[in-house]
Amino acid sequence: MNVTLDYGKTGLSVSLPDDRLIAPPLAIREAAPLADPAAALEAALASPVGTAPLAELAKGKKTACIVVCDITRPVPNSFLLPPMLRTLEAAGIPRSGITILVATGLHRPNVGDELVELVGEFVAKNYRCENHHGKATDEHEYLGTTPRGVPMWIDKRYTQAELKITTGLIEPHLMAGYSGGRKLICPGIAGLETVSVWHGPRFLEHPLADCGILDGNPVHEENTYIAQQAGCDFIVNVCIDGKRRITWLGAGHMIEAWQQGVEFCREVVKAPVPAPADVVVTSCAGYPLDTTWYQAVKGLTGALPIVKRGGTIVLAASLTEGLGSPEFQRLLDEYSRGMRYATLGGKNATGRSIDPNTCHMDEWQLVMFQKVLERSKVKVVSNGLDANTLRKCHVEPAASVEAAVADSLAEYGPQARIAVIPKGPYVLPVLAG
Repeated sequence: MNVTLDYGKTGLSVSLPDDRLIAPPLAIREAAPLADPAAALEAALASPVGTAPLAELAKGKKTACIVVCDITRPVPNSFLLPPMLRTLEAAGIPRSGITILVATGLHRPNVGDELVELVGEFVAKNYRCENHHGKATDEHEYLGTTPRGVPMWIDKRYTQAELKITTGLIEPHLMAGYSGGRKLICPGIAGLETVSVWHGPRFLEHPLADCGILDGNPVHEENTYIAQQAGCDFIVNVCIDGKRRITWLGAGHMIEAWQQGVEFCREVVKAPVPAPADVVVTSCAGYPLDTTWYQAVKGLTGALPIVKRGGTIVLAASLTEGLGSPEFQRLLDEYSRGMRYATLGGKNATGRSIDPNTCHMDEWQLVMFQKVLERSKVKVVSNGLDANTLRKCHVEPAASVEAAVADSLAEYGPQARIAVIPKGPYVLPVLAG
């Protein structure tokens, strides 16, 4: 069978043995794209869920902050923003009082051509577009500490705005269950002091801190609490299909509107398989999500529900921007001397104690990767990182997906079976029954 995996901007065509597939390629359920997205957006702004229309909320206000996802999320910002901005200005908020804040979390800033790609040329040239800087404590406002002990530091450009708005994409998320909604605030515009605790082992090692799970998920519960403390007047969220067309659009109350989107997303992204597979072939959803190894971990964790213990995940990811942040690279180098990832109350190979309550910047992704290595082997196909660098990540480099699959099938024997997830973490694989 020929299958195209999402890989970079071009995709990667691979050939897999039909007689070894446990099920057809796992895919997002067919959902019709909105016939008239522009009309749907205007209707959502005028008749939102659980709150007054955006124009009414904007009346009498002089400042507004609209938070948008950074370049790692394929949110159609250039489509969403202009009608929202027209609504704000028509209601009396001056253009000079509007800030579009890029929710980088702790990622790098998006500037120049990348900013234009993110928000569209008109918005980039005519509005104040600024990046969140998670490590700049003085740019944040301290809102106290949560009952679970997380200090709340949120970008003051948002907290001090009279009207607070967020946009976002709802999709499965490896820690928080689903993205969108409250995640634009935490971690999107939260400070390092907040994220280090919220993304610490105490939260991430909880068995319900997982993809597609909300009930009892402490990661979801905590960032919802933090977002409520920071305040949010209005959200605009979308779901998209495999061609990145809008299939659902909702606006209004941060929780109520988002929950409607989650219900839609949950039914679309679930893909059942009859039994665990010996080999799972997957991606990290292509550009912009598969540009770094830090982000590519999401493709691996997304395959965990259906890979046999001791099986193999074969990941294809472009990794055109390398490993990730300098902090993440330093941690990888440190752990490459005998990787023992952060475990609750444990130590890593260098003897440094791991604080059960906090992580170093970007260390949380290694905590999640540890879950993968505890269950399966990993083979990676990439044109962005050389073989030696991949080995330092504690994965096996492979020349091609076909070669990686053939080696794994030879290892597991004639009864071994394959599952394929072409769009990686955009799909939520589940065991039937």
